[in-house]
Amino acid sequence: MTFNVYLSGEIHTDWRDEIQRGAQAAGLDVEFTAPVTDHPASDAAGDHLGATSSQFWRDHQSAKVNSIRTRTLIEQSDLVVVRFGDKYKQWNAAFDAGYCAALGKPYVTLHDEDIVHPLKEVDAEAQAWCTTTEQVVQTLQYVLKA
Repeated sequence: MTFNVYLSGEIHTDWRDEIQRGAQAAGLDVEFTAPVTDHPASDAAGDHLGATSSQFWRDHQSAKVNSIRTRTLIEQSDLVVVRFGDKYKQWNAAFDAGYCAALGKPYVTLHDEDIVHPLKEVDAEAQAWCTTTEQVVQTLQYVLKA
């Protein structure tokens, strides 16, 4: 069985690669998907639709185009991993976690202990809270090989 995992969240570290390498090393049959992680490309996702009158409308237009990919891949996934980093606030990741909760889609969070309090509601709906990418891989191993 191929397990589809969507990797949501911060785009400034290589956590996605770590999980993918770990899953491959463990011999897991997992297909990973993710949002567009090229920040300038993501910001410009709606630019082809025409000029806008302000940054707000440019962001709004691009967010709508990005949501086509995000919603589709989350809905098609078996599990979502939502990563919260410490460098930037990932409002989009919190939104993705809420979307998963609304859909009844299983998700796990990945973040350091020092941001447990601001993420208490997000973690309360998650099926697991991981602090390392290795824990994510171990969770996948259990789910796929138990």
